Amino acid sequence: MFEKLLAFVMVLTRISAFFLILPVFGWKSIPVRIKVALTVLLAVFFSVITPLAIEPKGISLLEAILLIANEATYGLALGLIAALLFSAVRFSGQVVERQMGLAMAEVLDPLTGETDEPMGSLLEMIFVILFLSANGHHFFLLIISRSYEAFPAGSIPTMSVLASGVIKAGSTMLLLGLRLAAPMLAAFLLLMVVLAVLARMVPEMDILFISFPLTIGLGLLMAAVFLPLINAFMGEFAEWMGKLLPL
Repeated sequence: MFEKLLAFVMVLTRISAFFLILPVFGWKSIPVRIKVALTVLLAVFFSVITPLAIEPKGISLLEAILLIANEATYGLALGLIAALLFSAVRFSGQVVERQMGLAMAEVLDPLTGETDEPMGSLLEMIFVILFLSANGHHFFLLIISRSYEAFPAGSIPTMSVLASGVIKAGSTMLLLGLRLAAPMLAAFLLLMVVLAVLARMVPEMDILFISFPLTIGLGLLMAAVFLPLINAFMGEFAEWMGKLLPL
């Protein structure tokens, strides 16, 4: 009985830690009961079909606690890598917002239940819709399945591998966010050059007053042009997940 309970708890711990920080599934907009039911259901499923990497007989209480802690660490690392890569779209929106002069603007994000900047939240919502419409949530379930194929319950990668994956995911998030925002940043740079030329040609023109509506209008226009890039980012997101996840 103890062996079966330990196996179930180890599987439940990895899946719970993964969903705790995972985008979409871990957001406050999903009721807690649904999260718990989904986690328990998946834990029951994987505990039945996946073998243990260790022999549970003769394991002491201290060893069981350490095994559960290892499973939690592995699940958190998987979820954190996915969350960092998922945040690239939001980061690009936040970069553009600062160029639009909306850095102080805040709205309530219905997905996370926290206040956030409007452009970043808008682009992330669009990305979530595209992600779910392409069955992206199946991709998250595939990650869990592959993790048990590579590292059954009771075995995890080394801490150096997990830390390296998280660090690389953070740097990749910054790189992808800046690359997504690069066309809009180039448009803002061109607008600043045009305004600087106008300020030299027409000194009596109030450039500061004119620049506010122009930057906001250009930002909204470029956000509409930006939408195909988000769709193209879907494939790149899955590719980077395959490279960085310790599976």
